[in-house]
Amino acid sequence: MKDILQQLEERRETARLGGGQRRIDSQHAKGKLTARERIELLLDEGSFEEFDMFKTHRCTEFGMEDQKPAGDGVITGWGTINGRMVYVFSQDFTVFGGSLSETHAQKICKIQDMAMQNGAPIIGLNDSGGARIQEGVDSLAGYAEVFQRNIMASGVVPQISVIMGPCAGGAVYSPAMTDFIFMVKDTSYMFVTGPDVVKTVTNEVVTAEELGGASTHTKKSSVADGAFENDVEAMAEVRRLVDFLPLNNREKPPVRPFFDEPGRIETSLDTLVPENANTPYDMKELIAKIADEGDFYEIQEDYAKNILTGFIRLEGQTVGVVANQPMVLAGCLDIDSSRKAARFVRFCDCFEIPILTLVDVPGFLPGTSQEYGGVIKHGAKLLFAYGEATVPKVTVITRKAYGGAYDVMASKHLRGDFNYAWPTAEIAVMGAKGATEIIHRADLGDPEKIAAHAQDYEDRFATPFVAAERGFIDEVIQPKSTRMRVSRAFASLRNKKLENPWKKHDNIPL
Repeated sequence: MKDILQQLEERRETARLGGGQRRIDSQHAKGKLTARERIELLLDEGSFEEFDMFKTHRCTEFGMEDQKPAGDGVITGWGTINGRMVYVFSQDFTVFGGSLSETHAQKICKIQDMAMQNGAPIIGLNDSGGARIQEGVDSLAGYAEVFQRNIMASGVVPQISVIMGPCAGGAVYSPAMTDFIFMVKDTSYMFVTGPDVVKTVTNEVVTAEELGGASTHTKKSSVADGAFENDVEAMAEVRRLVDFLPLNNREKPPVRPFFDEPGRIETSLDTLVPENANTPYDMKELIAKIADEGDFYEIQEDYAKNILTGFIRLEGQTVGVVANQPMVLAGCLDIDSSRKAARFVRFCDCFEIPILTLVDVPGFLPGTSQEYGGVIKHGAKLLFAYGEATVPKVTVITRKAYGGAYDVMASKHLRGDFNYAWPTAEIAVMGAKGATEIIHRADLGDPEKIAAHAQDYEDRFATPFVAAERGFIDEVIQPKSTRMRVSRAFASLRNKKLENPWKKHDNIPL
């Protein structure tokens, strides 16, 4: 018996070494952790239960029958993050460059299936050279099996991808279908075709970092939701994100202990909005002053900065925040910000996360590039996302809410539950100057008359009270009491039930 136990331990030791010590040292030299070290950092200590440790590939071409490392380049299993179950796969770059084979894919598919059955998030740590060329179409079939499960799991359990090395070709499409994608600066990249192929086909000379590095995907393409300095920070931040999310679409988000007074009064908010309507201010200050302990987990921080998206807690409960940012493009909505916010709103609606919308929007960004790029259809995505969402929705208008952008930003007409405004709110079709020049076109030659008309328009319409008289605003609130009012609103909505008409699925304008 002792011999058998010794044999088991030896086989485990060999499996844990993956591609061997030399390759592990090479991984460390690049500033990267090994697949197992990443799992140890991600999960609670001692909680990891591994599957398929001894699984090997079945390829007999190109001399592959002589190289059959245990595990076949991916470590799979489940564990806990702060006591809550998650399923994990971590690709091992030390084994065949983390390339995906038929059996490698089977291991990933097994935990995807288990996560769906047991209702727990799936976290994928990607570090792979792509499809294993020696296996040909078998590896492509493996990718497609993974993709199909990504699609089935969408909206059922949260899916998080962390790109921790190369991710090229077919490998990029699995992360692309997950809810969140994070990257590691300087050591990770994603692209469909690499720099060499790009040079051959288009004659463009570009580095892997420029083509698909963390900076490219967080700032330009919006493929990634965030980038971290190194593997250690990435694992810590993923743990923090999981703490905000429910385990599946049948559970409410977790409630955490909180040490902040729900009725906290913030007198500084009374002077947050400047006297001059064209002077910007930082909307992040308002978010921090509403949130428990000032904690805001921002999503897509570096992309479309004219809108803010992320998670806070109110009375220990997760709330998704969408907020216009007057510091960038005056808080205008455009193609990029509409897409960013629409995706976030739909995620929150999938997983029963209430949505707080903070509004200061002068309208949609004008210009030929916006119109040619399809701002109409992209703006409609955000409109559609808010309109179909059945979760609790609370809206606070701090300053401008003009034109169609007023409608889009979770207005009462899109089934907003509580729609508040500060006394500084201006809810109108457009700004006083533009409106006056249209209404009083005959007086355009007389600057004094135009100025008087503009002042008159401002006094009558650039206030929250016309909308409040119509019932489109439920209450005009004091800025300093915003946390208390919003907290009470969400508390009253905890048992909200709203169902959309039966349909196979909607046809959002993509």
